[in-house]
Amino acid sequence: MKSKTLLSAAPTRRNVLTGLAAAGAATALPNFARYAHAGSDAPIKIGFQVHRTGIGAAYGRWYERTTNAAAKVINDAGGINGRPIGIVAEDDGTDPKRGAEVLEKFANQHGCDIAYGTLFSHVVIGSAPRAAELKLPYFVVSEGHHVASGMLNRYTLQPGITDVKSQVQAMAPFVADNLGKKVTMIYPDFAFGHNHRDFFSEAIAAQGGEVIAKLAIPPTETSFTKYFPQIPRETEVIYHVMVGPSVLTFVKELGEFFGPSHPEIFGFIDSLEAVDFASPGLEFLEGTHFWEGMPRYAQSNQTDADKFYRAAIGIDDKGASLDDPKDVSTYAHMFGCWETLYTIKDGMEASGYKGPADRQSLIEAVEAITDMPEGREHPQGAKLFNGKTHQVFGPQYISKVEGGKLVVQHTTSIEDGLYPDEVDYTAQSF
Repeated sequence: MKSKTLLSAAPTRRNVLTGLAAAGAATALPNFARYAHAGSDAPIKIGFQVHRTGIGAAYGRWYERTTNAAAKVINDAGGINGRPIGIVAEDDGTDPKRGAEVLEKFANQHGCDIAYGTLFSHVVIGSAPRAAELKLPYFVVSEGHHVASGMLNRYTLQPGITDVKSQVQAMAPFVADNLGKKVTMIYPDFAFGHNHRDFFSEAIAAQGGEVIAKLAIPPTETSFTKYFPQIPRETEVIYHVMVGPSVLTFVKELGEFFGPSHPEIFGFIDSLEAVDFASPGLEFLEGTHFWEGMPRYAQSNQTDADKFYRAAIGIDDKGASLDDPKDVSTYAHMFGCWETLYTIKDGMEASGYKGPADRQSLIEAVEAITDMPEGREHPQGAKLFNGKTHQVFGPQYISKVEGGKLVVQHTTSIEDGLYPDEVDYTAQSF
Protein backbone atom coordinates (compact mmCIF):
# COMPACT_ATOMS: atom_id res chain seq x y z
CA MET A 1 0.00 0.00 0.00
CA LYS A 2 1.24 3.45 -0.78
CA SER A 3 2.42 5.49 2.18
CA LYS A 4 0.07 8.09 3.60
CA THR A 5 0.79 11.79 3.36
CA LEU A 6 -0.93 14.67 5.11
CA LEU A 7 -1.47 18.00 3.41
CA SER A 8 -2.24 21.38 4.92
CA ALA A 9 -3.97 24.35 3.35
CA ALA A 10 -5.00 27.77 4.56
CA PRO A 11 -8.77 28.00 4.89
CA THR A 12 -10.83 29.90 7.41
CA ARG A 13 -13.51 28.83 9.86
CA ARG A 14 -16.04 30.57 7.57
CA ASN A 15 -14.92 28.44 4.59
CA VAL A 16 -15.55 25.19 6.42
CA LEU A 17 -18.92 26.18 7.84
CA THR A 18 -20.08 27.63 4.52
CA GLY A 19 -19.01 24.46 2.74
CA LEU A 20 -20.97 22.33 5.15
CA ALA A 21 -24.08 24.43 4.78
CA ALA A 22 -23.89 24.23 1.00
CA ALA A 23 -23.46 20.48 1.12
CA GLY A 24 -26.29 19.84 3.54
CA ALA A 25 -23.82 17.54 5.27
CA ALA A 26 -25.32 14.99 7.62
CA THR A 27 -22.18 14.51 9.67
CA ALA A 28 -21.38 16.88 12.51
CA LEU A 29 -17.84 18.14 12.86
CA PRO A 30 -16.70 17.72 16.48
CA ASN A 31 -13.55 19.35 17.75
CA PHE A 32 -13.71 22.03 15.06
CA ALA A 33 -10.72 23.85 16.51
CA ARG A 34 -8.55 20.89 15.52
CA TYR A 35 -9.22 21.59 11.84
CA ALA A 36 -8.86 25.35 12.17
CA HIS A 37 -5.47 25.04 13.85
CA ALA A 38 -4.35 22.53 11.24
CA GLY A 39 -5.19 25.03 8.51
CA SER A 40 -7.80 22.77 6.94
CA ASP A 41 -9.71 23.51 3.78
CA ALA A 42 -13.45 22.98 3.21
CA PRO A 43 -14.88 19.52 3.90
CA ILE A 44 -14.32 16.63 1.54
CA LYS A 45 -17.83 16.06 0.24
CA ILE A 46 -18.82 12.40 -0.01
CA GLY A 47 -22.08 11.91 -1.87
CA PHE A 48 -23.95 9.12 -0.09
CA GLN A 49 -26.41 7.33 -2.39
CA VAL A 50 -28.73 5.87 0.22
CA HIS A 51 -31.79 3.62 -0.02
CA ARG A 52 -34.04 5.60 2.32
CA THR A 53 -37.16 4.36 0.53
CA GLY A 54 -38.02 1.37 -1.66
CA ILE A 55 -37.21 -2.28 -1.02
CA GLY A 56 -33.75 -1.41 0.31
CA ALA A 57 -34.97 0.96 3.04
CA ALA A 58 -34.08 -1.29 6.00
CA TYR A 59 -30.52 -1.58 4.72
CA GLY A 60 -30.36 2.09 3.82
CA ARG A 61 -31.24 3.22 7.33
CA TRP A 62 -28.41 1.19 8.85
CA TYR A 63 -26.01 2.03 6.04
CA GLU A 64 -26.65 5.67 6.88
CA ARG A 65 -26.20 5.15 10.61
CA THR A 66 -22.94 3.28 10.03
CA THR A 67 -21.69 5.89 7.55
CA ASN A 68 -22.33 8.75 9.97
CA ALA A 69 -20.65 6.86 12.81
CA ALA A 70 -17.56 6.12 10.70
CA ALA A 71 -17.39 9.72 9.49
CA LYS A 72 -17.53 10.93 13.10
CA VAL A 73 -14.68 8.64 14.15
CA ILE A 74 -12.59 9.76 11.16
CA ASN A 75 -13.37 13.43 11.82
CA ASP A 76 -12.59 13.11 15.53
CA ALA A 77 -9.18 11.74 14.54
CA GLY A 78 -8.43 14.67 12.22
CA GLY A 79 -10.35 13.84 9.06
CA ILE A 80 -8.64 13.09 5.76
CA ASN A 81 -5.50 15.03 4.90
CA GLY A 82 -6.42 17.37 7.73
CA ARG A 83 -9.87 18.04 6.27
CA PRO A 84 -13.21 16.93 7.70
CA ILE A 85 -15.63 14.66 5.88
CA GLY A 86 -19.02 16.07 4.93
CA ILE A 87 -21.61 13.40 4.10
CA VAL A 88 -24.13 14.58 1.47
CA ALA A 89 -27.01 12.09 1.51
CA GLU A 90 -29.58 11.65 -1.26
CA ASP A 91 -32.34 9.03 -1.40
CA ASP A 92 -32.29 6.95 -4.59
CA GLY A 93 -35.54 5.13 -3.75
CA THR A 94 -33.73 1.82 -4.45
CA ASP A 95 -34.43 2.67 -8.08
CA PRO A 96 -31.89 2.51 -10.95
CA LYS A 97 -33.19 5.60 -12.76
CA ARG A 98 -33.21 7.69 -9.61
CA GLY A 99 -29.78 6.31 -8.76
CA ALA A 100 -28.29 7.83 -11.91
CA GLU A 101 -30.10 11.10 -11.18
CA VAL A 102 -28.63 11.17 -7.68
CA LEU A 103 -25.11 10.88 -9.09
CA GLU A 104 -25.89 13.80 -11.37
CA LYS A 105 -26.89 15.86 -8.33
CA PHE A 106 -23.73 14.92 -6.47
CA ALA A 107 -21.52 16.05 -9.34
CA ASN A 108 -23.35 19.10 -10.63
CA GLN A 109 -25.44 20.41 -7.76
CA HIS A 110 -23.58 19.49 -4.58
CA GLY A 111 -20.04 19.53 -5.96
CA CYS A 112 -19.14 16.23 -4.32
CA ASP A 113 -15.66 14.80 -4.54
CA ILE A 114 -16.87 11.20 -4.88
CA ALA A 115 -20.04 9.07 -4.68
CA TYR A 116 -20.41 6.21 -2.27
CA GLY A 117 -22.64 3.71 -0.53
CA THR A 118 -24.98 1.93 -2.95
CA LEU A 119 -26.19 -1.57 -2.05
CA PHE A 120 -28.82 -3.03 -4.38
CA SER A 121 -27.27 -4.42 -7.54
CA HIS A 122 -29.83 -3.10 -10.02
CA VAL A 123 -29.21 0.42 -8.69
CA VAL A 124 -25.45 -0.01 -9.03
CA ILE A 125 -25.81 -1.27 -12.59
CA GLY A 126 -28.15 1.58 -13.47
CA SER A 127 -25.91 4.23 -11.89
CA ALA A 128 -22.36 3.18 -12.78
CA PRO A 129 -22.45 4.29 -16.45
CA ARG A 130 -23.42 7.81 -15.34
CA ALA A 131 -20.56 7.82 -12.82
CA ALA A 132 -18.12 7.16 -15.67
CA GLU A 133 -19.69 9.89 -17.82
CA LEU A 134 -19.37 12.33 -14.93
CA LYS A 135 -15.85 11.05 -14.13
CA LEU A 136 -17.05 10.69 -10.55
CA PRO A 137 -15.36 7.93 -8.48
CA TYR A 138 -18.17 5.61 -7.38
CA PHE A 139 -17.48 3.42 -4.34
CA VAL A 140 -20.27 0.86 -4.02
CA VAL A 141 -21.12 -1.29 -1.00
CA SER A 142 -23.03 -3.93 -2.90
CA GLU A 143 -22.41 -7.68 -3.24
CA GLY A 144 -23.11 -8.33 -6.88
CA HIS A 145 -20.45 -9.69 -9.19
CA HIS A 146 -21.11 -6.85 -11.63
CA VAL A 147 -17.97 -4.94 -10.57
CA ALA A 148 -15.48 -7.81 -10.77
CA SER A 149 -17.10 -9.26 -13.89
CA GLY A 150 -16.00 -6.28 -15.97
CA MET A 151 -19.59 -5.17 -16.62
CA LEU A 152 -18.96 -1.69 -15.24
CA ASN A 153 -16.05 0.76 -15.54
CA ARG A 154 -12.86 2.10 -14.01
CA TYR A 155 -14.73 4.70 -11.96
CA THR A 156 -16.70 2.02 -10.04
CA LEU A 157 -14.99 0.20 -7.17
CA GLN A 158 -16.10 -2.25 -4.47
CA PRO A 159 -13.32 -2.24 -1.84
CA GLY A 160 -15.31 -2.81 1.35
CA ILE A 161 -17.48 -5.92 0.88
CA THR A 162 -17.06 -9.24 -0.92
CA ASP A 163 -19.15 -10.30 -3.89
CA VAL A 164 -21.59 -13.18 -4.24
CA LYS A 165 -19.31 -15.26 -6.44
CA SER A 166 -16.61 -15.23 -3.76
CA GLN A 167 -19.10 -15.83 -0.95
CA VAL A 168 -20.77 -18.91 -2.42
CA GLN A 169 -17.52 -20.40 -3.70
CA ALA A 170 -16.10 -20.19 -0.18
CA MET A 171 -19.16 -21.77 1.44
CA ALA A 172 -20.25 -24.46 -1.01
CA PRO A 173 -17.83 -27.03 0.48
CA PHE A 174 -19.44 -26.62 3.93
CA VAL A 175 -22.93 -27.05 2.50
CA ALA A 176 -21.97 -30.15 0.51
CA ASP A 177 -19.99 -31.77 3.34
CA ASN A 178 -22.37 -31.02 6.21
CA LEU A 179 -25.90 -30.42 4.91
CA GLY A 180 -26.49 -32.19 1.61
CA LYS A 181 -25.87 -32.15 -2.11
CA LYS A 182 -29.36 -31.95 -3.63
CA VAL A 183 -30.29 -28.30 -3.33
CA THR A 184 -33.38 -26.23 -4.07
CA MET A 185 -32.64 -22.51 -4.37
CA ILE A 186 -35.07 -19.69 -3.56
CA TYR A 187 -33.83 -16.26 -4.60
CA PRO A 188 -35.01 -12.80 -5.73
CA ASP A 189 -35.56 -12.38 -9.46
CA PHE A 190 -33.03 -9.64 -10.21
CA ALA A 191 -29.27 -9.36 -10.68
CA PHE A 192 -28.28 -10.13 -7.08
CA GLY A 193 -30.45 -13.25 -7.03
CA HIS A 194 -29.24 -14.30 -10.45
CA ASN A 195 -25.65 -14.10 -9.14
CA HIS A 196 -26.61 -16.56 -6.40
CA ARG A 197 -28.39 -18.84 -8.87
CA ASP A 198 -25.51 -18.97 -11.31
CA PHE A 199 -22.50 -19.00 -9.00
CA PHE A 200 -23.86 -21.32 -6.34
CA SER A 201 -24.98 -23.77 -9.04
CA GLU A 202 -21.39 -23.84 -10.29
CA ALA A 203 -19.89 -23.99 -6.82
CA ILE A 204 -22.04 -26.86 -5.54
CA ALA A 205 -21.46 -28.80 -8.78
CA ALA A 206 -17.72 -28.52 -8.13
CA GLN A 207 -18.39 -30.27 -4.79
CA GLY A 208 -20.32 -33.11 -6.44
CA GLY A 209 -23.70 -31.59 -5.68
CA GLU A 210 -26.57 -30.32 -7.81
CA VAL A 211 -29.20 -27.60 -7.75
CA ILE A 212 -32.35 -29.57 -8.59
CA ALA A 213 -34.79 -26.64 -8.52
CA LYS A 214 -34.51 -22.86 -8.86
CA LEU A 215 -37.37 -20.71 -7.59
CA ALA A 216 -37.09 -17.07 -8.67
CA ILE A 217 -39.30 -14.75 -6.58
CA PRO A 218 -40.33 -11.25 -7.76
CA PRO A 219 -38.70 -8.76 -5.37
CA THR A 220 -42.06 -7.11 -4.68
CA GLU A 221 -43.80 -10.37 -3.71
CA THR A 222 -45.63 -10.26 -0.37
CA SER A 223 -46.77 -13.90 0.00
CA PHE A 224 -44.73 -16.99 -0.77
CA THR A 225 -46.75 -20.07 0.12
CA LYS A 226 -47.66 -20.71 -3.53
CA TYR A 227 -43.98 -21.28 -4.38
CA PHE A 228 -43.19 -23.93 -1.76
CA PRO A 229 -45.05 -26.86 -3.42
CA GLN A 230 -42.54 -26.51 -6.25
CA ILE A 231 -39.75 -27.75 -3.94
CA PRO A 232 -38.92 -31.33 -5.04
CA ARG A 233 -39.38 -34.09 -2.47
CA GLU A 234 -35.79 -35.27 -2.92
CA THR A 235 -34.44 -31.89 -1.80
CA GLU A 236 -31.79 -32.28 0.90
CA VAL A 237 -31.04 -28.59 1.38
CA ILE A 238 -33.18 -25.47 0.90
CA TYR A 239 -30.95 -22.53 0.05
CA HIS A 240 -32.74 -19.22 0.53
CA VAL A 241 -31.65 -15.64 0.01
CA MET A 242 -34.49 -13.12 0.05
CA VAL A 243 -34.50 -9.33 0.36
CA GLY A 244 -36.99 -6.54 0.92
CA PRO A 245 -39.73 -5.68 3.41
CA SER A 246 -41.42 -9.10 3.26
CA VAL A 247 -38.49 -11.23 4.40
CA LEU A 248 -40.06 -12.06 7.77
CA THR A 249 -43.25 -13.19 6.02
CA PHE A 250 -41.17 -15.40 3.73
CA VAL A 251 -39.39 -17.19 6.56
CA LYS A 252 -42.56 -17.58 8.65
CA GLU A 253 -44.47 -19.05 5.71
CA LEU A 254 -41.58 -21.42 4.98
CA GLY A 255 -41.82 -22.70 8.56
CA GLU A 256 -45.60 -23.02 8.40
CA PHE A 257 -45.39 -24.99 5.16
CA PHE A 258 -42.86 -27.55 6.37
CA GLY A 259 -43.58 -27.68 10.10
CA PRO A 260 -41.05 -29.61 12.19
CA SER A 261 -40.09 -31.91 9.29
CA HIS A 262 -38.07 -29.98 6.76
CA PRO A 263 -34.92 -30.48 4.73
CA GLU A 264 -31.71 -28.93 5.96
CA ILE A 265 -31.89 -25.18 5.56
CA PHE A 266 -29.02 -22.92 4.57
CA GLY A 267 -29.96 -19.28 4.35
CA PHE A 268 -28.16 -16.11 3.55
CA ILE A 269 -28.87 -13.75 6.41
CA ASP A 270 -30.31 -11.34 3.83
CA SER A 271 -33.54 -13.27 4.41
CA LEU A 272 -33.57 -12.10 8.04
CA GLU A 273 -31.51 -8.92 8.07
CA ALA A 274 -32.99 -6.37 10.49
CA VAL A 275 -35.29 -9.10 11.86
CA ASP A 276 -35.28 -10.22 15.51
CA PHE A 277 -34.68 -13.98 15.77
CA ALA A 278 -37.01 -13.95 18.78
CA SER A 279 -39.93 -13.00 16.51
CA PRO A 280 -42.89 -15.41 16.81
CA GLY A 281 -42.95 -17.98 14.05
CA LEU A 282 -39.17 -18.34 13.70
CA GLU A 283 -38.76 -21.17 16.21
CA PHE A 284 -38.38 -23.70 13.40
CA LEU A 285 -35.07 -22.07 12.44
CA GLU A 286 -33.37 -23.62 15.46
CA GLY A 287 -30.52 -25.76 14.15
CA THR A 288 -30.49 -24.21 10.66
CA HIS A 289 -27.50 -22.43 9.16
CA PHE A 290 -26.91 -18.95 7.79
CA TRP A 291 -24.22 -17.09 5.92
CA GLU A 292 -23.21 -13.89 7.65
CA GLY A 293 -20.93 -11.23 6.25
CA MET A 294 -20.15 -10.22 9.84
CA PRO A 295 -21.58 -12.08 12.86
CA ARG A 296 -24.60 -10.24 14.29
CA TYR A 297 -24.18 -11.67 17.77
CA ALA A 298 -20.97 -10.95 19.63
CA GLN A 299 -19.09 -14.25 19.74
CA SER A 300 -17.08 -15.77 22.58
CA ASN A 301 -13.88 -14.75 20.77
CA GLN A 302 -15.09 -11.21 20.00
CA THR A 303 -12.27 -8.95 18.85
CA ASP A 304 -11.46 -5.52 20.25
CA ALA A 305 -12.18 -4.16 16.77
CA ASP A 306 -15.73 -5.55 16.84
CA LYS A 307 -16.27 -4.07 20.32
CA PHE A 308 -15.09 -0.65 19.12
CA TYR A 309 -17.22 -0.82 15.98
CA ARG A 310 -20.39 -1.76 17.89
CA ALA A 311 -19.84 0.99 20.44
CA ALA A 312 -19.23 3.63 17.76
CA ILE A 313 -22.52 2.85 16.01
CA GLY A 314 -24.50 2.18 19.20
CA ILE A 315 -25.22 -1.54 18.84
CA ASP A 316 -25.51 -4.17 21.58
CA ASP A 317 -24.10 -7.70 21.69
CA LYS A 318 -27.21 -9.02 19.91
CA GLY A 319 -26.81 -6.65 16.98
CA ALA A 320 -29.65 -4.34 17.98
CA SER A 321 -29.69 -0.62 18.71
CA LEU A 322 -28.68 0.32 22.25
CA ASP A 323 -31.61 2.74 22.17
CA ASP A 324 -34.17 0.11 21.18
CA PRO A 325 -33.49 -3.65 21.46
CA LYS A 326 -36.24 -4.29 18.90
CA ASP A 327 -34.42 -2.19 16.30
CA VAL A 328 -32.19 -4.89 14.77
CA SER A 329 -29.33 -3.86 12.50
CA THR A 330 -28.28 -5.13 9.08
CA TYR A 331 -25.04 -6.21 10.71
CA ALA A 332 -23.97 -8.66 8.02
CA HIS A 333 -23.67 -5.94 5.39
CA MET A 334 -23.31 -2.48 6.88
CA PHE A 335 -19.67 -2.98 7.93
CA GLY A 336 -18.96 -2.45 4.23
CA CYS A 337 -19.82 1.24 4.63
CA TRP A 338 -17.40 1.63 7.54
CA GLU A 339 -14.59 -0.20 5.76
CA THR A 340 -15.17 1.52 2.43
CA LEU A 341 -14.89 4.95 4.04
CA TYR A 342 -11.56 3.95 5.56
CA THR A 343 -10.36 2.68 2.19
CA ILE A 344 -11.35 6.01 0.63
CA LYS A 345 -9.39 7.71 3.41
CA ASP A 346 -6.33 5.55 2.69
CA GLY A 347 -6.58 6.29 -1.04
CA MET A 348 -6.95 10.02 -0.53
CA GLU A 349 -4.02 10.16 1.84
CA ALA A 350 -1.84 8.05 -0.41
CA SER A 351 -2.64 10.22 -3.44
CA GLY A 352 -2.45 13.55 -1.59
CA TYR A 353 -6.02 14.23 -2.68
CA LYS A 354 -6.98 17.93 -2.75
CA GLY A 355 -10.06 18.04 -4.94
CA PRO A 356 -11.87 16.80 -8.08
CA ALA A 357 -8.77 17.35 -10.22
CA ASP A 358 -7.17 14.49 -8.25
CA ARG A 359 -9.93 11.93 -8.85
CA GLN A 360 -7.80 9.91 -11.27
CA SER A 361 -4.94 9.81 -8.77
CA LEU A 362 -7.38 8.68 -6.07
CA ILE A 363 -8.59 5.75 -8.16
CA GLU A 364 -5.01 4.77 -9.01
CA ALA A 365 -4.06 4.93 -5.33
CA VAL A 366 -6.94 2.66 -4.34
CA GLU A 367 -6.04 0.29 -7.17
CA ALA A 368 -2.56 0.04 -5.61
CA ILE A 369 -3.95 -1.13 -2.25
CA THR A 370 -3.54 -4.84 -1.55
CA ASP A 371 -3.55 -5.99 2.09
CA MET A 372 -6.11 -4.63 4.54
CA PRO A 373 -5.21 -5.80 8.07
CA GLU A 374 -7.97 -6.61 10.53
CA GLY A 375 -8.48 -3.85 13.08
CA ARG A 376 -10.64 -0.84 13.80
CA GLU A 377 -10.55 0.24 10.17
CA HIS A 378 -11.51 -3.28 9.02
CA PRO A 379 -13.40 -4.89 11.92
CA GLN A 380 -15.01 -7.62 9.78
CA GLY A 381 -11.63 -9.24 9.18
CA ALA A 382 -8.45 -8.95 7.15
CA LYS A 383 -8.93 -8.50 3.41
CA LEU A 384 -7.15 -8.55 0.10
CA PHE A 385 -8.02 -5.97 -2.54
CA ASN A 386 -7.56 -6.75 -6.23
CA GLY A 387 -6.87 -3.47 -8.01
CA LYS A 388 -7.37 -4.99 -11.44
CA THR A 389 -10.93 -6.14 -10.75
CA HIS A 390 -11.79 -3.40 -8.21
CA GLN A 391 -13.06 -6.14 -5.85
CA VAL A 392 -12.11 -6.99 -2.29
CA PHE A 393 -11.86 -10.52 -0.87
CA GLY A 394 -12.31 -11.46 2.77
CA PRO A 395 -13.62 -14.05 5.23
CA GLN A 396 -17.16 -15.43 5.30
CA TYR A 397 -18.99 -16.69 8.38
CA ILE A 398 -21.32 -19.68 8.58
CA SER A 399 -23.46 -19.56 11.70
CA LYS A 400 -25.99 -21.92 13.27
CA VAL A 401 -29.12 -20.94 15.16
CA GLU A 402 -28.60 -22.17 18.72
CA GLY A 403 -30.89 -21.04 21.50
CA GLY A 404 -32.32 -18.34 19.27
CA LYS A 405 -28.88 -16.86 18.57
CA LEU A 406 -26.47 -17.11 15.67
CA VAL A 407 -23.30 -18.93 16.69
CA VAL A 408 -20.41 -19.08 14.22
CA GLN A 409 -19.55 -22.63 13.16
CA HIS A 410 -17.04 -21.98 10.40
CA THR A 411 -14.99 -19.07 9.09
CA THR A 412 -13.67 -19.31 5.56
CA SER A 413 -10.26 -18.03 4.53
CA ILE A 414 -9.60 -15.29 2.01
CA GLU A 415 -8.11 -17.91 -0.28
CA ASP A 416 -11.37 -19.93 -0.23
CA GLY A 417 -13.10 -17.11 -2.08
CA LEU A 418 -10.48 -16.18 -4.67
CA TYR A 419 -11.23 -16.72 -8.36
CA PRO A 420 -9.41 -15.86 -11.62
CA ASP A 421 -9.57 -12.26 -12.83
CA GLU A 422 -12.25 -11.53 -15.41
CA VAL A 423 -11.23 -7.94 -16.13
CA ASP A 424 -8.32 -5.53 -15.76
CA TYR A 425 -9.79 -2.10 -15.12
CA THR A 426 -6.30 -0.65 -14.77
CA ALA A 427 -5.83 -1.19 -18.50
CA GLN A 428 -8.84 1.03 -19.25
CA SER A 429 -8.37 4.72 -19.90
CA PHE A 430 -9.98 7.39 -17.77
